[in-house]
Amino acid sequence: MSRYDPEDVDALLAQELSGFDPHSRTGTSALIGGTVTSWRDLTDEEAAERWQALREWVEWFTVRYTVPISIVPDCWWRHGHLVEELSALHTAHVTAFDPADSGFGPIGWHERLTIALPRLNRAYGGGCNNGHKPTRPRSWAGTTNEQEWETWTTQAHAH
Repeated sequence: MSRYDPEDVDALLAQELSGFDPHSRTGTSALIGGTVTSWRDLTDEEAAERWQALREWVEWFTVRYTVPISIVPDCWWRHGHLVEELSALHTAHVTAFDPADSGFGPIGWHERLTIALPRLNRAYGGGCNNGHKPTRPRSWAGTTNEQEWETWTTQAHAH
C-alpha cells in the first residue's frame, strides 16, 4: 500500500476544487424526474396538459395494478384528495422509471405504492361505486372567532 503525503493530497484536492462553484446548479447530468404539479397553483394555461397527462397515467395505472373502482372510481378527477394522491404517485412513477435513474427507482416506486394504496382506500372509501356522489366541501367561512384567534396567537403556548 502506498502512502500519500497529506500536503500532496491537500494540493491535489485544492486543484480539483479550484473551479467548483457551490452555487452553480449546472452540470453534465440531466435532471431526473417528472413535472410536479401543484394543483393549488395550476394556471388555466397549464391545466389541459397536466390533466391529460394525469388521466393517461391513472387509466394505465388502475389497469396495470388492478386497482378496483372502490379505490379509484371513474370520477376520481372530481375528488381533490384523490387527485393529489394520484398526482404524487404519478410523479413518483415518472421519476422512478427515468432512464437516468441509477436502478433503484423501480423498487422505490413499488415501496411507495405499497404505502399509498391504503391511503387511497382511506381517502376515498368507495363512495361513488354507483355514480358520482360529490363530497361536501369544508368551508372556513365564518367559523373562526377572530377575537379568540388573535388572543390565542399572541402567545407561544409552549408551557
